[in-house]
Amino acid sequence: MRAAVWHGAGDVRVEDVPVRPPGPGEVTIEVAYCGICGSDLHEYADGPHAVPVGDPHPESGVAAPLVLGHEFCGTVSETGDGVTGLAPGDRVAVEPHYRCGRCPRCLAGEYNICRHFGFAGLMGHGGLAERATVPAYMLHRLPEEVSLEQAAVFEPAAVALHAVRRAALRPGESVAVLGLGPIGLLVTRFAARHAARHGGRVVAADRSAARRELALRLGAAATGADLADLVGEEGADVTFEAVGSQDTLRASLAATRRGGRVMFLGLTGAVTLDAFALVNDEQTIMTSVGYRDVYPELIRMVAEEGEDLSAVVTSVIPLEHVVEDGFEALLRGPEQEVKVLVRPGERP
Repeated sequence: MRAAVWHGAGDVRVEDVPVRPPGPGEVTIEVAYCGICGSDLHEYADGPHAVPVGDPHPESGVAAPLVLGHEFCGTVSETGDGVTGLAPGDRVAVEPHYRCGRCPRCLAGEYNICRHFGFAGLMGHGGLAERATVPAYMLHRLPEEVSLEQAAVFEPAAVALHAVRRAALRPGESVAVLGLGPIGLLVTRFAARHAARHGGRVVAADRSAARRELALRLGAAATGADLADLVGEEGADVTFEAVGSQDTLRASLAATRRGGRVMFLGLTGAVTLDAFALVNDEQTIMTSVGYRDVYPELIRMVAEEGEDLSAVVTSVIPLEHVVEDGFEALLRGPEQEVKVLVRPGERP
């Protein structure tokens, strides 16, 4: 089969690789769509960051070179021994978290912070391929009302919904979102859903005019290039930082009221904080990684409420074009693309 294989920074090759048959408790799917995530871009641009090199990941047993792509969905083609509840022909969304099921966090139900935390497509073979073999526990069957095009966006939507849940928004609270990549845009959507039902106001900031326009369509009350201009003198009750830099973390804290909360979602290295100001303003910094127990809610939103999560998709491309029209296009700038989906079965 054809697959996009990470060999090193700047070295992703579309090449022929063998299809691995499913072992006990595993399922092979024919991949319908796979999104390109910011994490994939980091690995392509200057990795490795999460990709295991040398020693294999303890749950996947895989080390580089590996097949990228953790935002995928498709149709079951084969099941391994011991798999129940899934059969060839079932359409499925993939929740790509590895989990050991044995560590204290897994036993507490917090599998997204498993001791052996990882994702298929970053720490093991993923979905930028014609077929993918994954543990059966990763799969969610889709009802007829949910298309594969919608399911292709479930993974970033799950990141956003988990973050909004962790922020524990209260009735009437004001929300600010800094950074309107796919995660920031989907956070805007879920915060706007909360505001529509419980009151409050959502504003969103980004340098890209195109992304600001999309945030308005997703429910933001106002957008702008400068977050400080949107929140007023008092500041927001809750700010979601979805960029990942020293400057944007500082701007998020400055835009949040005294006693408010900042949810830090962006991926970056070390940052510094003004602890004196943080303590005096009694602000809370929270973080969120991945998701847990959110896919059923996403399926329900789409199937029963007609929620359109695919609004963030800007392009669908064949696998053979994943480097130039995917990774390189996303790195060139935010005005052209937001979320790029790859359709492995399509031939250019």
